[in-house]
Amino acid sequence: MGDILLALSIPVLVFAVGIYAGCETWWRRRHPAPPSPYTHQAARLSEREMVASAEEIVVGAHARLEGFYGTPGGAIPAAGATGGLGAPGLTPAAGASPDRGRSQPASARRG
Repeated sequence: MGDILLALSIPVLVFAVGIYAGCETWWRRRHPAPPSPYTHQAARLSEREMVASAEEIVVGAHARLEGFYGTPGGAIPAAGATGGLGAPGLTPAAGASPDRGRSQPASARRG
């Protein structure tokens, strides 16, 4: 009797899998998946959010450390200004390249 039940369970299992596949196909056609979060629009929105949070961090850090910058009132100075975000009194060198491309090679020093 055990062999007969085992032999009959195989067609029942195949039939049940077929019914399940048909029902799943019907369900997925009626209820499509939501749009993927990995779209260009989602990337742009997350980029805007990151920039906004970075700006908040910089402004907050500048407000807390404004005594080190030497600018009263919480105004953030330009990067090239004297006493600005860089070392005081330093300006870009005359030989620096104006863009982000490669610079001219430095002259050789003997010494």
